[in-house]
Amino acid sequence: MSARSDTSSDTRSRAASLPRIGLIPQILLGIVAGILLARYMPDLAASVAILGDLFIGALKALAPILVFLLVMAAIAGHQRGQPTQIRGVLALYLIGTLVAALVAVTASFAFPTNLTIDAPPADGTPPGNIAEILRHLVLSAVDNPVHALLEANFIGILTWAVGLGLVLRQASDTTRRALGDGADAVSHLVRWVIRLAPLGIFGLVASTLASEGLAALADYARVLLVLLGCMVFVALVTNPLIVFLYTRRNPYPLVFACLRGSAITAFFTRSSAANIPVNMALCERLDLHADTYSVSIPLGATINMSGAAITITTLTLAAAHTLGIDVDFATALLLCIVSALAACGVSGVAGGSLLLIPMAASLFGISADVAMQVVAIGFVISVLQDATETALNSSTDVLFTAAACRSPKAREKLSQGE
Repeated sequence: MSARSDTSSDTRSRAASLPRIGLIPQILLGIVAGILLARYMPDLAASVAILGDLFIGALKALAPILVFLLVMAAIAGHQRGQPTQIRGVLALYLIGTLVAALVAVTASFAFPTNLTIDAPPADGTPPGNIAEILRHLVLSAVDNPVHALLEANFIGILTWAVGLGLVLRQASDTTRRALGDGADAVSHLVRWVIRLAPLGIFGLVASTLASEGLAALADYARVLLVLLGCMVFVALVTNPLIVFLYTRRNPYPLVFACLRGSAITAFFTRSSAANIPVNMALCERLDLHADTYSVSIPLGATINMSGAAITITTLTLAAAHTLGIDVDFATALLLCIVSALAACGVSGVAGGSLLLIPMAASLFGISADVAMQVVAIGFVISVLQDATETALNSSTDVLFTAAACRSPKAREKLSQGE
């Protein structure tokens, strides 16, 4: 009995001494395995698509209830007099989105792109103008709460979560504690799903490369490079500049912490809402104020869409350049504003940022038929475009939340509160 006990103890000791592989290295291994499988066994690669479908399906299923519970619990648990910086975060979200659109306009003028507009029309019904976007947002906000959860209408989910949270601030401590426990439980479920990301990404990479191949991206390499270049520039230049002006501190340690801790997982999950638990954990590691990030992170997953503004602006100007339409500065500035406002409502429009391109294209008199062909091109490059867009959006949520919490005014309020 003693020998057997010693043996099992030695086994556990050796297992504990083995180095644990982190999530990111596991994801990279999944990518490499998916590429190799697609390259050498394409028939088998197509069959493992179920792994990617299950992974994405689980994230999409959990995201609406996660946002609903997190926002409601955070607002219900907030006590008057506790220092929060929500207004500062919202201001940074809006400024960051507008600046991102300006970067996209500048890059599109500096590197004009021609598109081969012969793609088949994409599915979906795009909004016709900014008034229709605003009308859609208002109607989405008063959607039936059950229907909003079932259809992942995040504008409606946020509206009901904020309303119920405000009412439940008067509830008993037991009720508010139960809400917090529910939000924590769903967050843990999402973390479990994300731990399965290497398998899901393995299935996604293998099946995508087996069916499409890298050749599908080659025809649109220039516009893809402009898109990705804008997003990288915003992540490494304009966002740090905004943070520096707001905090008067070196922004890059915080920028790189957000890219490491948030952007990488968001790139592979391709869902800002599903990345909320990752961002919440990162905010906790950064020692930010819980009352602030518990609201700003779920809110940012819905309305902070710098990457979407870049996508809408870049592809719209590429279409205008292809058709030989001259774009003056005033119209480009209007496009920036329209793109920023539309990007804030991306989660309320089926199809995301790509289906908002016809609305922006209407500023230049581009027909819906032509604009929807540009949308189809967007779907071709969406493997990289959507992943990078989500990485920028999600990491910026944490970056601007941290900037608001670390501003001189916030530090002064916190010291007075203490």
